[in-house]
Amino acid sequence: MLTVIKDSEEYFMKRKINRCIRALCLAVVWLSLNTSAFAQDIIQDVDAFMHSAIEKSRFTGTILIARGGKVLVSKGYGMANAEYEAPNSTRTKFRIGSLTKQFTATAILMLQEQGKLNVQDSLCKYLPQCPTSWQSLTIHHLLTHTSGIQDVDYTQARVASLSVANTLERLKDKSLEFTAGKIFRYSSTNYILLGYIIERVSGEPYQVFLRRHIFDPLEMTDTDYDDNQRILKNRATGYSLRGGNLVNAAYVNMSIPFSAGGLYSTVEDLYKWDQSLYTEKLVSRQTLNAMFSPGKGNYGYGWYIENQLGTRLISHSGWLDGFHSFIIRLPDKRVSVIVLSNLDSTPASTIARALAAITLRIRYNTLKERHIVKVNTEAFDSYIGEYEVAPNFIISVSREEDKLFGHTTGRSKVELLPESESMFFVKEYDAQIVFVKNPAGRVTHSIARINGRSVEAKKIK
Repeated sequence: MLTVIKDSEEYFMKRKINRCIRALCLAVVWLSLNTSAFAQDIIQDVDAFMHSAIEKSRFTGTILIARGGKVLVSKGYGMANAEYEAPNSTRTKFRIGSLTKQFTATAILMLQEQGKLNVQDSLCKYLPQCPTSWQSLTIHHLLTHTSGIQDVDYTQARVASLSVANTLERLKDKSLEFTAGKIFRYSSTNYILLGYIIERVSGEPYQVFLRRHIFDPLEMTDTDYDDNQRILKNRATGYSLRGGNLVNAAYVNMSIPFSAGGLYSTVEDLYKWDQSLYTEKLVSRQTLNAMFSPGKGNYGYGWYIENQLGTRLISHSGWLDGFHSFIIRLPDKRVSVIVLSNLDSTPASTIARALAAITLRIRYNTLKERHIVKVNTEAFDSYIGEYEVAPNFIISVSREEDKLFGHTTGRSKVELLPESESMFFVKEYDAQIVFVKNPAGRVTHSIARINGRSVEAKKIK
């Protein structure tokens, strides 16, 4: 009798275990189906948005969206080369402009972990013939764009090869824009100088150091420093818009952007890079925390760090003639968005933020197709003048008959097209400008939005 009871207990226990196993399996299947449906909804919404981007902004390029360590979308749109009708793909290589800065910053931090420098070191420790006014500057000031060093205008030297020595020669007699550490003012010259420090401290060319210590360990086989003479498989051709027509972008000798903007990459390689930043494969957690700590201007080391879309958003843009890129990391949601375009007027930041919002299933701003409206051109005379974004970055506004034109440092003159009496946009770039008047009706400043970021520009003339 006792044996029968014992056997019955074992029987019912086994049935209970089997029921639990079946319930668990059903839960796993249900979760898998719902996750798959959720991902499919995202993919469909992304596809609809990207078709809108093609229609409204002539988007051409490649995007990648990932969540929770899984790629949801990785797709090319438009042409890598319009003349040969070669389509963009996930393996297409784009110049990434200022996305280069995050690699430069990481290289500096790797050298710090190796004990070869410290970000609090004096800049003059590493520069020959360091200007007297730079004695108080540190590597940290360069990394965070708080050095006060002016950005060099290379407009007249786009074809010639330039070295850091040339840059130093151009800067040696220029005073700092402000006291170090007081103000954030984005200047690519900061990161060009960091590239020089990397070479001097490591004893290796900049591109060799990055390849050996970052690209090779992460198996980023489609990323490197660009070279105008190099034959590069799957290279995207860069384009610009002129008068609404697609044209080949202006030539840029790639020695000019150097460690501030000289790399090329693919969305797949940049995703490998993004995922590595969740690990300590390259640098320690302590160093990563320092990199992603926002300072003035919400800038860390090579990244902007802000609270947007209801979470912490880490991002950076990259612009170079013919190319516009943007990367977003939402580390608390494990979401990544990468947008690479070979059309420099592409609103890459707007596209990337919308794709991030779609992935989070929250409301997003649709791309706006801008339309010219008829306005009273008598107001144009009050807009004529110079607007200072920074001491060496001026927006000059002029009038030719019934048309208004803008000319910014480093770019050619473009027509400012009216959306309203005070708001204008540019077809050739992702740029808008609003003229602001005081109560007396006098224009005091403008608000310029360039490549996704807004800056106030005081009218100085």
